[in-house]
Amino acid sequence: MSNNEKIQPTHLQRQAVVYVRQSSAAQVEHNRESTDRQYKLKDRAISLGWPEQQVKTIDEDLAQSGAESSQRTGFTNMISEVALGKIGLILSLEVSRVARNNSDWYRLLDLCSVTNTLIGDGDGLYHPGLFNDRLLLGMKGTMAEAELHVIRARLEGGIRNKAAKGELRRGLPVGFVWGEQDGEILMHPDQAVTGAIQTIFEKFPHLGSVRRVWLWFQSNGLLFPLQSNIAPGIKWITASYHAIHSVLTNPTYAGVYTFGKTKQECFIDDNGQVKKRVKRLPQAQWAVFIQDHHKGYIDWETYEMTQDRISKNTRPISHKESGAIREGTALLQGLATCGQCGRRLRVYYQGRNSSPGYYCTANKVMENKGKHCMRVGGVTIDAAVANAFLEAINPAATEAALLAEKNIGVDHDAALEQWRLQVERFRYETEQAERRFSVVEPENRLVARTLETQWETALKKLRDAENDFERRKRNRPKMLTQEQKALLCTLGTDIKKIWHASTTTPRDKKELLQVLLQEVNITMDRAENTAHLIVRWKTEAISEFDVSLPHRNAPPIRTKQDTIDLVRRLAVHYTDGTIAGILNRQGRRTASGLKFTANRVGSLRRH
Repeated sequence: MSNNEKIQPTHLQRQAVVYVRQSSAAQVEHNRESTDRQYKLKDRAISLGWPEQQVKTIDEDLAQSGAESSQRTGFTNMISEVALGKIGLILSLEVSRVARNNSDWYRLLDLCSVTNTLIGDGDGLYHPGLFNDRLLLGMKGTMAEAELHVIRARLEGGIRNKAAKGELRRGLPVGFVWGEQDGEILMHPDQAVTGAIQTIFEKFPHLGSVRRVWLWFQSNGLLFPLQSNIAPGIKWITASYHAIHSVLTNPTYAGVYTFGKTKQECFIDDNGQVKKRVKRLPQAQWAVFIQDHHKGYIDWETYEMTQDRISKNTRPISHKESGAIREGTALLQGLATCGQCGRRLRVYYQGRNSSPGYYCTANKVMENKGKHCMRVGGVTIDAAVANAFLEAINPAATEAALLAEKNIGVDHDAALEQWRLQVERFRYETEQAERRFSVVEPENRLVARTLETQWETALKKLRDAENDFERRKRNRPKMLTQEQKALLCTLGTDIKKIWHASTTTPRDKKELLQVLLQEVNITMDRAENTAHLIVRWKTEAISEFDVSLPHRNAPPIRTKQDTIDLVRRLAVHYTDGTIAGILNRQGRRTASGLKFTANRVGSLRRH
């Protein structure tokens, strides 16, 4: 049967559709010949007998892949029109333009067979309802899907082969640039950029967490260099937590070339649609891992220690190591464990002075209600552990204090160096703006006014940066004199004075404890009113001792009995607010010495 014999009057009464598609925006922009050939298929439909007004061009799917139909609105609408019997002919340059997967292609063939719709390409016209035509169209669809597989395999094979040699050029993190040689990665030539990155790695071992490094940048007003793979140049922005975290967790900064750290997988969402997502792979499954590929800011051992410390800073769970050091006076936060079940103890605070305590999250059912496995106040236990710690470090106390004084100066110098580099960068931008303004013709006021404004803005930024730099230089921390160092050596014999000084914060104490202590296991003995402590040190040494706990049989605080009797009599006739006024006029107070209010009177009555 010839092509023209397949066209029936019923086909001509319906629309002819020209389906136009290319896979990417680059193809649409550069492969213009292919686009023109697809649009010219409209002339072929007219030559086959369709009036021009009945020929419709669907080009909504330009720059869309044919591998799936979820993002192709043009293809989806065309399927709907075919199902409604509104289309008599579908024309495309080739089968691969319509679909690159058999699921979409065979669904279209089934609908066209039922609705008596013809399909045409560069080779001829086909009727999906005829066996031979259906067989040929099926083979063409299979070849289109296979062609996509072959193209992908070739591209991915070339990419993986180049990546295996460390020569594949992909986006680099801030602080690195590509060199001229294959796979050559160099440090950024801007010292301000490299200085900011190096400062992050220098501060993390001292501060101990990503958040504290970020807060240090914020408190010192330091900017972070932002490098985009799209726009050239460096943009200086306020440091964010994500930016600091990305620097500390990227192996590129350790001189490692990596590829294949993620993979794409398909899944079915709640609406039954097939979606794709990116999944991060563990380091053992990375496709390419080349150490010492280029010069890094840190070595690989330092990178691994950094990742280990960051992982420990997450919120701890039962039987796991402690999290990041946080605010609060509980010194054993993250170190205390339950002597019965081994779980990490949680911290609580209670009372007017927010006294710390520890409790185990494992519950026991006693007397038909849940009770904590263990709950104990932390003041006495913290003091006992602190004394054991101070006795252990007493010989090295003086050296530690002198090292801390030195670190304060180093910390200030690091921030000052970053500000000096920022001043130098602002000075360069000012000189650049001045040169641009100088070369413009004076008569061209439209351009001259804009450049003059930019120059004035750059000058203002430079003046502000210089003023801040001078102010920070004047605010340099004072170093210890020889007399003060001698006094410090004297205090070293009694380190407890420094430990209990008001300037030593609970965070500082917890930092010191976690340097040497691995675990403090607490076992309660309520009958003896004692706590048995097992202290495990980082040196694998173990210390055991008992701590006497405060007695809990102290008389409870109670409102005076005559006040209670008076409230009981007045409650028959008056409201809580009126009773509060009567009690206050008589000079009566609550059990804790406060004035009465309506709420306090109500609480007293209900109690």
